Amino acid sequence: MHSKPIFIKHANQMITLKGSSAQPLTKEKMSELHIIEDGAVWIEEDIIKSAGTTAELEADYQSRLHDAEIIDASGKILLPGLVDPHTHLVYAGSREEEFNMRLNGATYMEIMNNGGGIHATTSMTRKASEEELVEASLVRLDRFLKHGVTTIEAKSGYGLDWETERKQLTAARKADELHPVDIVRTFMGAHAVPAEYKENPDAFVDLVIEEMLPKVAEEKLAEFNDIFCERGVFTPEQSRKLLEAGKKLGLIPKIHADEIEPYEGAELAAEVGAISADHLLRASDKGMEMMAEKGVIGVLLPGTAFFLMAEAARGRRMIDKGVPVALSTDCNPGSSPTCSMPFMMNLACMHMGLTPAEAITAATINAAHAINRAKEVGSIEAGKKADLLLLNVPNYMQMQYHYGMNHTDTVIKNGKVVVKGGSLCCQQ
Repeated sequence: MHSKPIFIKHANQMITLKGSSAQPLTKEKMSELHIIEDGAVWIEEDIIKSAGTTAELEADYQSRLHDAEIIDASGKILLPGLVDPHTHLVYAGSREEEFNMRLNGATYMEIMNNGGGIHATTSMTRKASEEELVEASLVRLDRFLKHGVTTIEAKSGYGLDWETERKQLTAARKADELHPVDIVRTFMGAHAVPAEYKENPDAFVDLVIEEMLPKVAEEKLAEFNDIFCERGVFTPEQSRKLLEAGKKLGLIPKIHADEIEPYEGAELAAEVGAISADHLLRASDKGMEMMAEKGVIGVLLPGTAFFLMAEAARGRRMIDKGVPVALSTDCNPGSSPTCSMPFMMNLACMHMGLTPAEAITAATINAAHAINRAKEVGSIEAGKKADLLLLNVPNYMQMQYHYGMNHTDTVIKNGKVVVKGGSLCCQQ
């Protein structure tokens, strides 16, 4: 049975971001939102059929208006569903005690080196069943959806052994089948050096390359391959070796780069042709310039710097240098336990120097490019998935002006209303 068409009309501002599906936006292009006032969208099945002014679409679909479910968007803005291109969605347990330790002066790396941090979550995730991981992920996905996120990336990396890494990726696949939010998977077997390899990290890198990567590719468990390139974790040399090995198996490289200190991670991302380099709090000017030249997307995670009480990445400088910038929550139990992309956009404006327009671009079309989904989502254009977001503000500037708030009114995912009046719908 075919579902009724949906006609959204009278949006105060419809932010289309049209024409940006082929490549991510850079420099002044990041401010070009292509806004249509009194905007309207006609949706059939799960696809955007047409987008324009209300008058244009009412004329085009005059004979079919009585068939459609009509959503009056008066006083609201309409934009593409938000895309979160960097999360650690699938994990067990919680680490609130580490938050208290940091408030008492401990650093992230001190906590990690004393068996906390990634190692603590690894221990809890190893013990959890796949079903428990799926259930925990579904709870988080509900929170993402209520904040307007319709597509996310999810990494493994809390296993550090094949059995648990596989369990995380299969849990992400099951959650994707069970929930409206689309999940794109990334293998991150090299998230930390497990305790049993502390004295011989090269042997662990070899294990990931020789035993884990081929299985990930063979079982089609992930599309991307990521590594934490950081002093005390994995060196640039180890990172290059692992990312190049993944490329040979068809896995697209991503990299956690220059988070704690400058470590030439941004430079490495450009050299290996990574789709994105993420974090970049301490990225060098040279690294930024190399990323801009190669079109590597800088995925910035303002919540992580905020939660760790660290200086934010230099987002303004990256944009000015021509790096295509995206935003993400970095949802994870240690350094960014949040599902609020709107708050990340607030922080990007306040702590990284992005404008409200650039923050929208970074959380939609550029974020979609960072996970290879820009041809499907991230803008409001005919032929794309009907992933749309209605916000209870009259213009896009108010999204950032009223900070720390969730303005989500309606979320449409794959042509179905899944959030209405800020609450999840039974249509999920």
